[in-house]
Amino acid sequence: MDEAGELAEGLRQAVAGMAAAAPFLADWPEGPARRAQVPGLLPVCRWLPDLAGGPLVAALCRAAPRLEWRQTYGAGDFGAAFLDRYGWTELVGLRGPIPSDRVAAGVLMLGPGVTYPAHSHQAAELYLPLAGTALWQKGDAPFAPVAPGTPIPHDPWVPHAMQTGAEPLLALYLWRGGDLAAKSRIH
Repeated sequence: MDEAGELAEGLRQAVAGMAAAAPFLADWPEGPARRAQVPGLLPVCRWLPDLAGGPLVAALCRAAPRLEWRQTYGAGDFGAAFLDRYGWTELVGLRGPIPSDRVAAGVLMLGPGVTYPAHSHQAAELYLPLAGTALWQKGDAPFAPVAPGTPIPHDPWVPHAMQTGAEPLLALYLWRGGDLAAKSRIH
């Protein structure tokens, strides 16, 4: 199995057996299809060596220079300081090396001391923090700490936000339904 396939399998295994993940895994792509990527790190990747986690976190950190790290927003959305501490890479989906138009899977990286403002999207989403305890908000609820390994599901159009403290956050994400490439609505 190639590196992208191994990483995607690690993501799949991380959520296997979670009831909230079942609809996402039902749409998981099969087969050897691969899409070319243009590797590129973002400033947020400088915190990858600070992450403590299991074998999946270590594999993602080792592979990071060969992954295509992206940002959905521009400086006009949340400012340059946010962009310095935000990025994601997709392994499965419309932009990842493993093509799928039904499900997207990858990881979100947030540096320390950043707020990812409340946003929502048509896609249903499941986060699984892999490294770093952050504060998470869903709907009108107050921010609350969520430890690594705790699944965080979001139904379509439910606003959610995150805040990091002194440590960075690496979280697996799964999306399904709607336009998998759509930019989130900011609240």
